[in-house]
Amino acid sequence: MSVLSIHKNNFQSVAASNKPVLLDFYADWCGPCRMVSPLVDEIAAENPQYLVGKINVEQELELAQAFGVASIPTLVVMKEGKVVSQYAGARPKSQILAMLEE
Repeated sequence: MSVLSIHKNNFQSVAASNKPVLLDFYADWCGPCRMVSPLVDEIAAENPQYLVGKINVEQELELAQAFGVASIPTLVVMKEGKVVSQYAGARPKSQILAMLEE
């Protein structure tokens, strides 16, 4: 499955997913975000059991504020509409997958 571009207009349908959801909060100018982005893309392509989306914090300030994003990249995992884990900073693929399996 491909990565979804998430914005305030489609966020509710994403949050209501029955699959675990991985959200990547990023900005185009952010170096660590550019390191994490291909890992997030790989996870989406290799794991159809997850719903994976990216949120550009500069375009979706309301969503970033709602999740308390203070630094980027921030990775958030939601299950059944609730945040179950949230980490700021670049992470290796294995740690991102571990977040989804918690």
